[in-house]
Amino acid sequence: MAAPFSAPTPAPDATVLPTGRRRARVGLPLSLFLVLAGVGGLVAAVAVVGGSHQPRSPMAGLVAAGTLATLGVPGVLLFVVSWRQRRTRILVDHIGLWFDKGDRRNVIPWHSLAGVGLFTSHGHKASFHSLELYPTGHIDRDDPVLWTLVREEAPFRPGLPHLRHRLQAADVPLAVSAVRHHAPHLWLGESRREGSHIGRPDRTGHRERTRARGR
Repeated sequence: MAAPFSAPTPAPDATVLPTGRRRARVGLPLSLFLVLAGVGGLVAAVAVVGGSHQPRSPMAGLVAAGTLATLGVPGVLLFVVSWRQRRTRILVDHIGLWFDKGDRRNVIPWHSLAGVGLFTSHGHKASFHSLELYPTGHIDRDDPVLWTLVREEAPFRPGLPHLRHRLQAADVPLAVSAVRHHAPHLWLGESRREGSHIGRPDRTGHRERTRARGR
């Protein structure tokens, strides 16, 4: 369950991986650009319809303006997501890996893990890295804090469970160093994956399960 801030907290010297802040540096400027493009498209569309601007082809002008206007929708969504996640971070200490969302946090203890490995894949323009945390037993797919990290996929090696937590790693050397420092016996090494392997959380299944449980 989610640990309230009055409960045990990460060690003062815990290694901090500010994943949300890094994403916000990219997501917020991009979202603002898309929103401005959308506003510009709306202004252009009003100008064409109102007659204050007459392009060579009114229909082509409206199509172009409409295309720009539609960019504002994903821009707003991206802004909301980036803003909400700006304080998200991972902390690593002698207890385990803490996932801190700014207002809530929870920990995945070392003693609950069978192994930790690094997945690496290469997309068209970027590389993607993630820490794969394999549990020794049951994993709560609908934990209020950790459910977005749950993935089900072929394991790092035979004998490990398919269901695990996946934490996207931004500063890979720092993340690997922290894990190997605190839990060297759990380190499984690195494995390459094709394409972007990060994936998405099971939002539909989470909603259905929490609704059925009345959670």
